[in-house]
Amino acid sequence: MTMDASNYRRVPLGTVAPRDAEDVAAALAVCRELGVPVVPRGAGTSIAGQATGTGVVLDFTRHMNRVLAVDPETRTAVVQPGTVCDSLRSAAAPHGLTFGPDPSTHSRCTIGGMIGNNACGAHSVAWGTTADNVRALNVLTYGGEAARLVRPDGAGPGTGTGTTTGGQGGTGGSVLPPSLRTGADALVARHLTALRTGYPTGLPRRISGYALDALLPENGPDWTRAFTGSEGTLGVLTEATVRLVASPPARALAVLGYPGESEAAEAAHTLLPHGPLTVEGMASDLVPDRAAAALPPGGAWLFVETGGATPEEARAHADRLCRAAADATTGSLVVTDPAGRRALWHIREDASGTATRMPDGSEAWPGWEDCAVPPARLGAYLSDFRALLAEHGLRGLPYGHFGDGCIHVRIDFDLLTGPGIARFRRFSTELAELVVAHGGSLSGEHGDGQARAELLPRMYGPELTGAFAAFKDLWDPAGGLNPGMLVRPHRMDENLRFAVLPREPVDVAFGYPHDGGDFSAAVRRCVGVAKCRVAGPNQGASVMCPSFRATGDERHSTRGRARLLHEMLAGGVDGMDTGDGAGGTDGRADSGAGGAGGAGGGPGGTGGADAAPGGLITGGWRSEEVREALDLCLSCKGCRSDCPVNVDMATYKAEFLHHHYAGRRRPAAHYAMGRLPRWLRATEPVAPLLAPVANRLAGVGALTSVVKRLGGITPERDIPPLAPETFRRWWRKRERDGKRDGKRDGKRDGRRNTGERTGDRPGSRPTVLLWPDTFTNHLSPSVGRAAVTVLEDAGLRVVVPPKPVCCGLTWVSTGQLDGARTVMRRTLDVMAPALDAGLPVVGLEPSCAAALRTDLPELLPDDPRAAQLAAAVITFAEALDRHAPDWQPPRLDRPVTGQTHCHQHAVLGDTAERALRERAGLTGDLAGGCCGLAGNFGFERGHYEVSVACAEDQLLPAVRDAEPGAVLLADGFSCRTQLDQLAGRRARHLAEVLAESLAEGRSEALDAGEREGS
Repeated sequence: MTMDASNYRRVPLGTVAPRDAEDVAAALAVCRELGVPVVPRGAGTSIAGQATGTGVVLDFTRHMNRVLAVDPETRTAVVQPGTVCDSLRSAAAPHGLTFGPDPSTHSRCTIGGMIGNNACGAHSVAWGTTADNVRALNVLTYGGEAARLVRPDGAGPGTGTGTTTGGQGGTGGSVLPPSLRTGADALVARHLTALRTGYPTGLPRRISGYALDALLPENGPDWTRAFTGSEGTLGVLTEATVRLVASPPARALAVLGYPGESEAAEAAHTLLPHGPLTVEGMASDLVPDRAAAALPPGGAWLFVETGGATPEEARAHADRLCRAAADATTGSLVVTDPAGRRALWHIREDASGTATRMPDGSEAWPGWEDCAVPPARLGAYLSDFRALLAEHGLRGLPYGHFGDGCIHVRIDFDLLTGPGIARFRRFSTELAELVVAHGGSLSGEHGDGQARAELLPRMYGPELTGAFAAFKDLWDPAGGLNPGMLVRPHRMDENLRFAVLPREPVDVAFGYPHDGGDFSAAVRRCVGVAKCRVAGPNQGASVMCPSFRATGDERHSTRGRARLLHEMLAGGVDGMDTGDGAGGTDGRADSGAGGAGGAGGGPGGTGGADAAPGGLITGGWRSEEVREALDLCLSCKGCRSDCPVNVDMATYKAEFLHHHYAGRRRPAAHYAMGRLPRWLRATEPVAPLLAPVANRLAGVGALTSVVKRLGGITPERDIPPLAPETFRRWWRKRERDGKRDGKRDGKRDGRRNTGERTGDRPGSRPTVLLWPDTFTNHLSPSVGRAAVTVLEDAGLRVVVPPKPVCCGLTWVSTGQLDGARTVMRRTLDVMAPALDAGLPVVGLEPSCAAALRTDLPELLPDDPRAAQLAAAVITFAEALDRHAPDWQPPRLDRPVTGQTHCHQHAVLGDTAERALRERAGLTGDLAGGCCGLAGNFGFERGHYEVSVACAEDQLLPAVRDAEPGAVLLADGFSCRTQLDQLAGRRARHLAEVLAESLAEGRSEALDAGEREGS
C-alpha cells in the first residue's frame, strides 16, 4: 500500500527506484505499453493524498539523490529530484548561500517533492515558495517526450540562470514538445480573461490548481512556475536547477507573546514591513508545558527570525521589531545563540505531529491543513474558522505561517464511522466556501491532492477548472500520471486509510494506556510526518531511527514499520495466535520499496511499504513481511521521545513477536539471550568457580563457535566475560562484615546491636534501594560497587532487595511477554516491603530502569504495585540530585566523550546526569544516537553489519574525535561492550568515574596525613 501524511491509502502495483533519467524513460515506456499509471513520489511534503496511487511508484531517494553542482556566481544549484532539502542547504552553506524554501520537514523532504507540491516553509515571507526559486526543470512526459522548462529572465523574484536554450518548440528558452507548445498557446488564448481575473490576488500562498496564469504573455510565459505544484500529474522531473539566496551570516529569533491566537494573527502582517525572515504563529494549546516555560507570557506566540551581518546586527534588528510590536504583545524574548534558537524552532517544527492529538489525547487528522488567505485577513478568517468548527462540534489546533496567511490545522474528525465521514464532507464543503469568501486558496502549501481537489470549482469556477483539465490532457493525453489528482479528482471521502482497520480492539498483551488500550489506535499514531527518515550529520542528540539511518530503507524506518502494522491489521489478525502458517500474501511487500520516499516533480509522499497487486498482508500476526521489517528494529525506544506523536515501535515489536511465535519454536537467540537472566542466575552459586573456567573456554575458538551457533550469536562477537564475584555476593559479604563490625562496636560502647554498619542506624539518613540488575550483578559488578561508594559518600543509606529481582527487559525485547509478566510479578513480590516503605529505587542500567518505568506498568496495568514501582524508579544521578542535593562530587575537570544511552534519552531523560557531570567538572556533550548493540540485537546472527553501522553513525566518530585525555562515559552495559569490541576502548559508568576519583582523593589525603605525622 501507499500512504502519505494524509488520511488516504491506496494499493499500487510496485515500486521502481531509477538510477538515472534513462531508467525513468524505460519505466515509463513499460508502464505506457501496459497501460499502468505512474506516481512520482517525494518524501516529506504531501499531506493531501496526492502521493498515493495504484500504479507504479517511482522512488527517487535511492539513487537520484545528489547535488550535481553549486554555482556561487549565478547563485544556482543543479540537483536530482531525490535530493533532500537539507543536503542542498549543506552543499550551499560554504558559499554563504541557502535554498530558501524550508518546510518543517526540511531534514527529510526532497526537492522533487517540494517542486511537485510547491512547498514553502517558514522563510517564504523572505524568499518565496518553491515556484519562486525554480530556474529550470528537465521533465519526461508519460508519453516519453522530453521537455526542458526554463524560467524567463526577470520572471518573478530573483534572477534567472542566464542560460536559456532555444531550439525547436522553444518558448522563452523552454524546449517543449511541439504539440504541447501549440496546444498551450491556444488554451491561453481561449481563456485570456479568466486567466487574468479568475485567480485570487494579494495572496502570497496560492498553491491550489495549476498556475496557468504563469503562461500569460505578460508573465513570460513561465513554464517552470506552471509546472511547479502540479503534483506529479503533468510530467516526471529528472533534474532541477534552483535559485540559491544569500544566507545571513547571523540570525536572531524574536518570540513575541500575545493574549491569544486572534491577537497574534491580527499582528502578524504588521511585522512584514520590518523585513523579517519568518513570521510563524502558534497558540498555547500546541506547546507542551515544559516548552511554554521557556517562552514569554501569553496565550499565543509569533516566532520572528531576523538576519544580519553580525550577531549584534541581527539582534538589533530583532530588538527593533520587538519595540515596534510592544503595544500589542504580552512580552518578548530574543535568542541569538544557535542552540537556543534550534530548541525553540523544534517546538514549531514538531507541531505537525503534536497537533495530531488533542489536549485530552483524542486523535486529530489532516484534511484542511494548508488553507491560506491574504495575511491582512488572517485574524478575521481564524475567527470565522473557529466558529465553523464549533458549529460542527469539531476541535482543531491552528498554527503555521501567519506572516503568509497560511494555516496548518489537524481536526478531530471521526473518520471511522459513516456519520463521522459525512460530517467531514459537510464541514469541508462549508470551509471551502469560507476560504473563498476571504479571498483565499484551498491550499497555501503542499497542494490539493485528494483532500481538496474535488472542491476546486468553488474556488476557480467551471471555466478555469475546465482549462485545468485541458492542460492536463495536453501533457498527458493517456491520463497515466497520478490519475485522480487535481483534474477529474477522487472524492475527498474515498480511499480513507482507516476504512480497512478493525472496528474492535484486537487482543493484545500491553495496556497501551495512551491509546485507550487499542493497538489499532497506537498504530494510527503514525501520521507520516517522517521525522524518523532523518539521516546524515548534524542531527544532534536524536536517536530515532538508527536502523533506517544505517540502511536507508523505508521499511526500516518507524513510519515504514507502522505502515506495515497498519496493513497487518487491515488484513485481519483474529485467530492468528496459533497454527503453523508463515503468513504472507500472494505478493509480498517489495523488500526494496519501503515506501516511496522518492521525488520526481511529484507529490511529497511519505512512505509505507508497497504491496503487489491485491497483495495486502493477510498473514496477521504470522506475517513474514512484518517480521522481516521489525527484525532490524533495535528497540531503542528513540521514537517514543523523538517522534512528534510518540510512536513506540519497541513496544509494537515486542507485541508482534509475542503473537508471531505463540505456540511455536522461536529463534535460538530468544532462548539464549532473551532468557539470559535465568541462565546467569543459575550460575550465581558457583560463580567464583565457574566464571574463570567459562571465561577461559570463551577464548577457545572451536568451542566458542559451537556455542555461538547454538545460541544464535553472530560469529563476529566476543562473549562478555562473567564476573567471578557477582554484585549480590559482594554485597552479602559486605553486609556480613558490617554486622560483625557492628557487634564489636556495640560491645565496646554498650549499645544494643542494630544489625547495620556503624553510624547507619535507621532514620539517621535517607535510604535508597539500589536495583541490582542482571548486567550489573553478573557482568559489570564494578558499577554496583562504585554506585554504593558514591551514594554512601553523599550521605545516603543504601539497601538492596533481599532476593534476586529482574525488570524482564530481555523477555520483553524478544517478545516473550508471558515470561516477562511472570518475572515482573515475582519481582513485585520481592519489592513489596520496599514499596510499602516508599523507598526510591535507584537504577544503574538505563535500559532496565526504562523497562521498569514503561514496560512494567504497561504489561501489568491491573497490578497497582507495577505503577508504584514505576513511579519509584530514579537514575543514579537523580538519586544524588533529589536525596543528597548538598553533596559536592569530586572535581575532575576533564572533557568527556561517549554515549547517552538511547533508553536514557527516550524514557528517563538526562537532565540530572548533565547537571552531575557539570558539577564534577566533566565538560562537553555525549554523543546521541544508538550504540547499535542494543542488548541482544547486536549479538544476534544477521545483525552485525547494521549494529556496526549504527555505532559508526555517531558514537564511534565522537570517540575518535575526542580531546586527548577525555573521560569515556557510557552508563549502559551494551554501550560499553560495543566500545570495547569495536573501538578497543574501555568506557565507564559515571558512578565508576566518580568513585575512582573519591578513592584517589582519600589516598591523597592519607598520604598527606602520613607525611604530616612523620
